[in-house]
Amino acid sequence: MNNTFGRSAALTIFGESHGVSIGAVLDGLPAGEVIDWDAVRTEMARRAPGRNAMSTARSEADAFEVQSGFFNGYTTGTPLCAVIRNGDHRSKDYDQLRHIMRPGHADYSGKIRYGGYNDFRGGGHFSGRLTAPLVFAGAVASQILKRRGVAVGAHILQIGSVRDASFHPLGEDEALFESLKQETLPVLDKTKQSEMEGEIMAAKGDLDSVGGVIECMITGLPAGLGNPLFDSVESALSHMMFSVPAVKGVEFGDGFALASMRGSGANDAFYYDGAAVKTKTNRNGGINGGITNGMPVLFRAAIKPTPSISRLQETIDTDTQENCTLEIKGRHDPCIVQRAVPVVEAAASWAILDVWLSTEKRM
Repeated sequence: MNNTFGRSAALTIFGESHGVSIGAVLDGLPAGEVIDWDAVRTEMARRAPGRNAMSTARSEADAFEVQSGFFNGYTTGTPLCAVIRNGDHRSKDYDQLRHIMRPGHADYSGKIRYGGYNDFRGGGHFSGRLTAPLVFAGAVASQILKRRGVAVGAHILQIGSVRDASFHPLGEDEALFESLKQETLPVLDKTKQSEMEGEIMAAKGDLDSVGGVIECMITGLPAGLGNPLFDSVESALSHMMFSVPAVKGVEFGDGFALASMRGSGANDAFYYDGAAVKTKTNRNGGINGGITNGMPVLFRAAIKPTPSISRLQETIDTDTQENCTLEIKGRHDPCIVQRAVPVVEAAASWAILDVWLSTEKRM
């Protein structure tokens, strides 16, 4: 198992959902960076459970303890380690899940991969609980990026059948990103909030769940970041997005819609705006050949419906090796899309910080 992402900025995440604690080690941060810990706490609160009827009733403060890497108000350049204690967990809710596999979860694949030695309580290391240290890391990274003129923002593009407006592909103001962070359901068209909430509560009433799409934009990136092929900016961002539980699809710019276009429509025409080089459209999402072209990086991540639902489902019992049914108990989100918005932002921030620092070293 490799729980570390990144080269110049390496992030290691540890812990299990119902263990003593979870946490992160951030290695490669530049020395001398000031971190606003209150701003980090604000980001952590955006992801935290138990805030409203649209999320799980599990309540965690997500308070973090910085163990190393920060001294006298600055990063030291050595690994920054943070620990987040687990509190409100009910392990008894998961007793039968040692041998009865939840459909859509990693129970079966994880049991096979680790020979049955994995911690299955609350999903263990596969749990969405592990996104808390990811948000911590992203909140630190975003502050470092902001001092370099880079901003990361996201909104809910879709929940179920309800769809929001899209970001303008040529860019949005950082003020918009900040305003979206204040919303429980961050959308551009505020009339969609009640419709999305209705979609979520209807699924909850049906003992079911619903998924959606998150759109993310990164502004302020200069041209020339990244590499072709294996170390492309798309590769880095996609790697991090697929490390977020429930992400099942990622597309950049116009994404899959490009498949139905001709080259004349899919190409982004360049032009000089004074001394700056820009494109008239941004169908390729700000990336050409795996390298940033100076336009906003724009991508979307598809989030599947929460697999833990209270409906009776068909599954297997690995103890008896028989088919059986399962009615999942416990506290679960009818929709995780709204809580995943800060996670996507955080994952993008860390990936871009790694790309930035890696490119910086080669220049």
